[in-house]
Amino acid sequence: MAKAKTHYTCQACGYQSAKWLGKCPDCGAWSSLVEETEAKADEKRPAWGASGGASKPVRLREVSGEQEERRKTGIAEFDRVLGGGVVDGSLVLLGGDPGIGKSTLLLAALDRLGRGSPVLYVSGEESLRQTKMRAERLRVEGENIHLFAETDADRVLSVAEGLKPRALVVDSIQTMYLPELGSAPGSISQVREVAGRFMAFAKRSGVPTFLVGHVTKEGSIAGPRVLEHMVDTVLYFEGERGHPFRILRAHKNRFGSTNEIGVFEMKGAGLVEVPDPSALFLAERPAGKAGSVVTCTLNGTRPLLVEVQALVAPTGYGTARRTAIGVDGNRVALLAAVLEKKEDIPLVGCDLFVNVAGGMQLSEPACDLAVCAALVSSLQNRPLEAHTLVLGEVGLAGEVRAVGQVEPRLAEAAKMGFKRAIIPKGSAKRLEGTKLEVVGVETLSEALGSMFD
Repeated sequence: MAKAKTHYTCQACGYQSAKWLGKCPDCGAWSSLVEETEAKADEKRPAWGASGGASKPVRLREVSGEQEERRKTGIAEFDRVLGGGVVDGSLVLLGGDPGIGKSTLLLAALDRLGRGSPVLYVSGEESLRQTKMRAERLRVEGENIHLFAETDADRVLSVAEGLKPRALVVDSIQTMYLPELGSAPGSISQVREVAGRFMAFAKRSGVPTFLVGHVTKEGSIAGPRVLEHMVDTVLYFEGERGHPFRILRAHKNRFGSTNEIGVFEMKGAGLVEVPDPSALFLAERPAGKAGSVVTCTLNGTRPLLVEVQALVAPTGYGTARRTAIGVDGNRVALLAAVLEKKEDIPLVGCDLFVNVAGGMQLSEPACDLAVCAALVSSLQNRPLEAHTLVLGEVGLAGEVRAVGQVEPRLAEAAKMGFKRAIIPKGSAKRLEGTKLEVVGVETLSEALGSMFD
């Protein structure tokens, strides 16, 4: 009997070697090579099957261009991130920290998608009884939800072919395996091959398929990077486990924008969508306190009002600290240097702490002026007027540059009761109309003077 061939595969990057190595030559990870048995030639099956496409090349103009019909999940925040709903035949990968709410969200969405048609929920981590207990806690009736506790991907696909569900959820992709592969579930070869089988099933049958993915301690989805390239949509659940707010963000979406976010709140009955996140982020804002400034960030088509907090204190060490949460630390250091050089604000011997309340991440430069205002307010112990919105990009020369889509930002501020807005003069010139008192500024000095004088 011929001896089965083996090789060693790096579980971090997928590099393969004929012998074991302590350090991966490709990615540099230590002790990451695991022995795997190669499948025999007659046991290997194609991962891609029939995809429902043409059997020969066709002209682009001959391809039907109808718009894909989307199915609503009934969860508005989830539909927003997906681009308006679920597309038939799509393969969606949902990742996030353990206990953040991935399975809870998909079970609730599956309940709504299954009204009138069968849907299939495959659990490789929980028993049927455990899934039932979670459904009762979420008040999910699940009349058309079919549960299947299985880790054999071939059996799952066989059941799905027979049931013909309206949607399929696999929780999780790391627990699925193929018997003909000698490696353990969750290994590089297993995850890659199993994902290929589910992708072929989704494209061939038109059944939207959701895969739950584990994450590593670095925060990325466990398994090969090719897994994220194969799927149509990659969603990440962000938020601290002890924090009630959860943010669902699309890192890849072939059927919509990657700028949209969904905001949820974790309660005893499960995840509850937050239709007005601006009110949520500003609900506990301290009144009349120095170092607190409100700005508006744009996520896709949704403007969000967030509070930027700063604390400036004399340093007790030789080197001042620069700590930022929710905003790029390098950006904070750059803005602090502009304040010192152009406005003679003494920040050299001070520790700077900047935080964005509510767990939001500010990535656009339109929030630069709010960070500068918060630092100056904390240093001088002079609070900013409570109903003032601060918006603008700050350049290295101390100029305040224009930002885009000012109208929806100011409309959101007016809805939340704000009365005054300090914005770049270039944006104020293009402004058609608003209910707020608009102050246009060209330089950082002019902006600080209008805030604190």
